[in-house]
Amino acid sequence: MMKTEALMRLSGAAITTAALTLLSAAVQAAPNAQEARLLATLQKANPGTRFTSVQQSAVPGLYEVWMGPNVAYVSARNPRYFIFGRVMDTVTMTDLTGPKLALAERMRADTEVAASAQSVAVDRLPIADAIKTVRGTGSRSLYVFSDPACGFCKRLEPELEKLQDVTVYTFLVPFQGRALPQAVWCSADRTKAWHDLMLRGDAAALGAQADCTTPLDRNLQLARQLRVNGTPTLVYADGLRTDGYVDAQEVERRLAAATGRSGAQLSAGPAPVQEKLP
Repeated sequence: MMKTEALMRLSGAAITTAALTLLSAAVQAAPNAQEARLLATLQKANPGTRFTSVQQSAVPGLYEVWMGPNVAYVSARNPRYFIFGRVMDTVTMTDLTGPKLALAERMRADTEVAASAQSVAVDRLPIADAIKTVRGTGSRSLYVFSDPACGFCKRLEPELEKLQDVTVYTFLVPFQGRALPQAVWCSADRTKAWHDLMLRGDAAALGAQADCTTPLDRNLQLARQLRVNGTPTLVYADGLRTDGYVDAQEVERRLAAATGRSGAQLSAGPAPVQEKLP
């Protein structure tokens, strides 16, 4: 009973500055040969995902795979399968993953601050080249660069389904081949085809004759201009973005923050014009 209660308290444990410093040094350490090979294998198998590091975990044969602020565990023998969660040491009653997640979140926040100086001009995005999905009033806007062959994009879609009063513009980028995004765009109802495929794995609505004119080349060029190097990438109304998978709660937080910043800018109005003295 005491051990179970201690496990339940682990998620709320405080993270010390010393621990974060040690973790930061560990993250920056150069990978060994096995870690480097696994990283190359994962990147080749998932070209649309940005892998930031691979490290041997405390469990023999299991490796931590970091994708920005997201972590999964994989076996080097069969890296096809990802395990999402935390590694717990029940002897020392230690959450081995939690401190690293805290560090990743802190690094993500720092990245957001740096990215604010390179925000996207969302009013200039060619939304005619995107799949448009309106939920509720559609009063808020979200721009997503996605690839139907991307596993993390498929994981993102159920999270986007949870959002209310938002218009989602999905730019298809063929990072992992053209056939599937081409078939989605050439469908009679591309919005339905997209959601059927990504949410249920149902390809019935895809275009049988996927030979229509598509914006895929323009979307690739746009992605390069915006330095979108992986999918999914989400851009918010304030021009800031997140790279990689994020859950609905984080997307909602960013949508609210973007709305707040946009409202503050509007309420401030144009800068006053000072008359020049003769």
